[in-house]
Amino acid sequence: MELAQLTEEMRRRAAQNVQLGYTVKFVLDEGIIFWDGTVHPPAIANEDGGEANTTIAISAENLEKLMAGGLDPTLAYMTGKLKVEGSMGVALKLTSMFAD
Repeated sequence: MELAQLTEEMRRRAAQNVQLGYTVKFVLDEGIIFWDGTVHPPAIANEDGGEANTTIAISAENLEKLMAGGLDPTLAYMTGKLKVEGSMGVALKLTSMFAD
């Protein structure tokens, strides 16, 4: 899945869930997805929005698997496929959103 498709899928899922209340930066090999969950509806774009509460480094392939349910977030973190900087609590909130 390309960066634009991953971004659109995140927008779709974010619209179906409660407001996140935090900012999250996904750093992928192809670019950045910045999720501003402090506004409603959430602003999700491919521009770097600056500092985020949580930064998640993951490959586009693994992000796609994570959103499709084919990659367990805990296992991805433990094996280094997903790296988290900042608030782990925010990352855990995202886990439940991706599970929907």
